[in-house]
Amino acid sequence: MNPNRAAVEEAARFFREHDRFLVLSHVNPDGDATGSALGVVLMLEQLGKEYVVVNEGETPLKFNFLPRFDRMRNLRKQPLAEKFEAVIAVDCADASRMGDVRPLFASDAAVLNIDHHPTNDMFGTVNLVRPDAAATAEILFEVAEAAGIAFNEELALCIYTGLLTDTGGFRYSNTTPRVMEIAARLLTYGVKPGEVAERCLEEITFAHVKVLRRALQTLQLSHQNLVASICVSVDDFAKAEAQREDAGGLVNYCRNIEGVEVGVSFVESEPGIVKISLRARDRVDVSAVAKQLGGGGHAKASGCTVKGTIAEAKQKVWEALEPALGVKHDE
Repeated sequence: MNPNRAAVEEAARFFREHDRFLVLSHVNPDGDATGSALGVVLMLEQLGKEYVVVNEGETPLKFNFLPRFDRMRNLRKQPLAEKFEAVIAVDCADASRMGDVRPLFASDAAVLNIDHHPTNDMFGTVNLVRPDAAATAEILFEVAEAAGIAFNEELALCIYTGLLTDTGGFRYSNTTPRVMEIAARLLTYGVKPGEVAERCLEEITFAHVKVLRRALQTLQLSHQNLVASICVSVDDFAKAEAQREDAGGLVNYCRNIEGVEVGVSFVESEPGIVKISLRARDRVDVSAVAKQLGGGGHAKASGCTVKGTIAEAKQKVWEALEPALGVKHDE
């Protein structure tokens, strides 16, 4: 049997063999993480299973059109005392990306790890990790088929959202024939692609615009104009009356500048904590850079979180980028 198929079958058995599940995705969830987590929830419902779906923090409201969004529990505001013997983690590049959820695991908990990041550290009891997949949602589609799940508009919407967002609206190089094949099939269940694209890729909050206005004032080119960076401080969030999610996508303004090889955003989500996002064109594998700093991701899109000031975070990234680019930082 194809080893990928064997792993998919094992994941499907995991769904069938347990009765009550903890379902989670990574901290600061995106469309693939949220769509996949809620897709798992819908699959469990079809199988007659019980579940609790959580995230360490807030799930962006832009995804509130997805079915069962209201079941997503924010552990910072709604802590849990229960211990779970079966856990399904989706789109977590490594164990740390799950956040502070280990206290919810029973001592002998079985963990199903479904992911597509090449930096995944195989933290599960069962690991279905496919770096060749464009999104975790693509893998989940195959698990649903193997588990005999009946597709409907709700499940199709969740999986389609994951595919759409992790391929940048089917524009990135990870958009394969298989991705388009799955997306086309999902549309037959009633998914409205224009509406999903509007919610996930086009619509922005006014708070985002105010954060962007402040962030663009910090835009800098360095490393012989091969790197563009942007910064957002806690003070910027306060003055813009914005939330952490309102800073999403800022790194793309850096990466999209003509001639730039690497775009970087430094977002101070709270004093002393800086979220770093990296986006690359062709010359640099930014997942290697992120991994040096305790993070991970993909060759062209990765991230990490470091402790310290924005200035200290910048210094760490510059030191990691110099050998990758073959040029010195020249800010």
